[in-house]
Order: sequence, then C-alpha cells, then structure tokens
Amino acid sequence: MRWENLTVDPEHTRADPALFGADAVTTRTFDSPEFRGITFHEIRARSIINRVPAVSRMSFQWTVNPYRGCTHACVYCFARKTHSYLDLDTGLGFDSQIVVKVNAPELLRRQLGSHRWQGEHIAMGTNVDCYQRAEGRYRLMPGIISALRDHANPFSILTKGTLILRDLDLIRQAAEVTDVGISVSVGFTDAALWRTVEPGTPAPERRLDVVRAFGEHGIGCGVLMAPVIPFLSDHPDRLRATVEAIAAAGATSVTPLVLHLRPGAREWFMTWLGRHHPHLVPRYERLYADGSYAPKWYQRRITRQVHELAEEYGIGPTRAQTPRRIRPYEPAQEPPASGPTQLSLI
Repeated sequence: MRWENLTVDPEHTRADPALFGADAVTTRTFDSPEFRGITFHEIRARSIINRVPAVSRMSFQWTVNPYRGCTHACVYCFARKTHSYLDLDTGLGFDSQIVVKVNAPELLRRQLGSHRWQGEHIAMGTNVDCYQRAEGRYRLMPGIISALRDHANPFSILTKGTLILRDLDLIRQAAEVTDVGISVSVGFTDAALWRTVEPGTPAPERRLDVVRAFGEHGIGCGVLMAPVIPFLSDHPDRLRATVEAIAAAGATSVTPLVLHLRPGAREWFMTWLGRHHPHLVPRYERLYADGSYAPKWYQRRITRQVHELAEEYGIGPTRAQTPRRIRPYEPAQEPPASGPTQLSLI
C-alpha cells in the first residue's frame, strides 16, 4: 500500500506529500457482523482541514474528512478514484479498506485555534460519508463537532447516514453559536434500485426520518436529491414520488444533481450497469460520450422538473441561519439526584 502518496486533500487529483509516515499506520479488523470483511487502517494525520482545489465545482473552500473509503459502497461514488493513490482498487477496495484519521478531533481543535485560521466555513461529508458505519465504532464526529462549536466555526454536513441523529444535541448546541447546515442525500425512493446501487446505506425512508427529526428539533434540513440516475430514477413518476416523500419529511430545500461518472467511479458503475441493466450500456455510452457529466440539456431538464415539483409540494428555500457569534458553550447544569438512579441501556 502506497501510504507515502496519500494526498493532503482527498479531493485533489494528484498526489502531494504524505500526511503521515507508513510507520504510523495500524491495521485492524473486527470480527463482528457489521464489520466483517472490512479492514481499518488507523493513522495519525498531520493536517485535517483541507483546501478544495480552485478548479473544483464545489461552492466551499475547506473540508474535513475523517475517513477515506466508504462502507456505504455506492457504485457511483466519485471519491473512488482517491483509493488509487494508495495502490488500492477503486472497486471493492474502496468499499472495504477504510482509512481512519483517529486524531481528527484533537488535530481539528488545534488547527481551529491557530492564528492563521480565519474561521471560514468547513464542509463535511463531501468526499466520503463521515457517518458511515465506521463512525459507530470510532466516534470521531462528536469531537469534531464539539471543536467547531467551541470555536463558533460555521460548518455543514452532508450524509446518507442515520447515525447523525446520535449527535443531534451537539449539532443543536453548535447552531446556537454559529451557522450550521445539515443536508441528507436521497436521490430516489425506489427500494429495488437502492438495494443494488447503494447497498451499504440506510434505506431512503430512514434517511428521510433524519430530515424529519432535525425539523422537529428546530434545525432546518435540506435534501440533496443525488444522484438522479439516467433511465433508472429519472422517469417523471419516480421524480414525483421522490420529491413528494422529501416534502412530506419537511425538508427546507431540495437540490437535484444528475449522476456524474468520473474516472474510477465510471469503470465500477459501468461494470455494475452491465451486470444489472445490460440493455442500458449503449445509452450510457452515448449520454456520457463527452466526459464525466451528462449533457447540459439533460441536466437542465431534470433540474426544471424537480424545481417544478418542489414548488407544487411546497418545499421552500433554505432559511437563513443565525450569524456567527463567538461565545463559549456552557453546558446546562443538571439538578443533583435525590436518590439512586437507574441507568438506561437504550
């Protein structure tokens, strides 16, 4: 495994100096059903706040990615290419060889406190999901959110994982002192498609439960309707069913994004397509003949249809968040117990 070529930013397209030495890597496996067949490579990173390349289409400049590789195993994931920097394959290797930056919370707290850091927005979940299954064991996100809260640093989280509900109270605390944005990715609600294309993720309905739960706690949650998969989830009836479910969950906004197939992801997705929908392979070869993205006319058509449906179902624009205001977080004082307390295991 080529650890010396691990890039500073997983969203880069080239290898930069290593974030850590090969002697700092601990490899583990766990003999439990949820982690069977998965290998974790624990490392102590040297940097955790990553600058997004200027050529990127992203609307943000800084990211934090505590993991590389993802057990969600989405066949279309654009981040698959990053595993090739480690001499790992972008197919099963990406799904089962997970890099864990075990010192991410303490490192982030130190970097946020540096005089060089200007308190800019930090996006999470933009490369691989920070609430994938590994987070249930390593619990990196509570420390990360706490550091952002304590420095009143604005941030956003995009996830397909329901585990984010574990940290709802922390996110509420952060939202009291800074600008926080939460988005859930739900590209479609078709169960058969979900089981084959996103086999390691919670069901779309469970992800929409996350949207509902955040709304009930006063935190607006948007939905990234991604990806819209050509010829599989783009039929008008399927788009309607998805937008209707998103509206019923109380989403503050819905943003459609058509499938894009970058190198690394393209090969894996096309292999999956040939196995499950071979009749669509020629249509995809024509639609994506000019590169990683579907033609502009197709993207505009999908965007228009989704926006019209969102208006029909009353999904409004994302509400403005509270301005950033730096003040220390003070945990609520609990009254002393008057007698023995029964601990809950749930």
